[in-house]
Amino acid sequence: MDSFEVIISPKALLQLDSYIDYIQFTLLNEQAARSLWQDAIDTSNKLKKIAGSLKLCNHPRLRELGYHPICFIRHQYIMLYRVDGNMAYIDAIYHQLQDCENVFAGNV
Repeated sequence: MDSFEVIISPKALLQLDSYIDYIQFTLLNEQAARSLWQDAIDTSNKLKKIAGSLKLCNHPRLRELGYHPICFIRHQYIMLYRVDGNMAYIDAIYHQLQDCENVFAGNV
């Protein structure tokens, strides 16, 4: 049974959409775009079960705000999320090559 409800913020969804659009319309790889979308869904479903057990971010400001990273299951992307009760809020999605914690910390 799932123990967390996962909510994806509009900002995180826009970030994911921009990665998918780039893959689909710039790289012209529809299959890879669909695969990334499915991985985001699968990772969100995994988060429903393990959101409370993952380590906090390394960045002091994000740690203070209670943010956790979770890596996509099959792709090199990271979701940054926070837990409030039985809710897990995904607030950002970045590629692993980005300095996501420092970039995101500058925006919260």
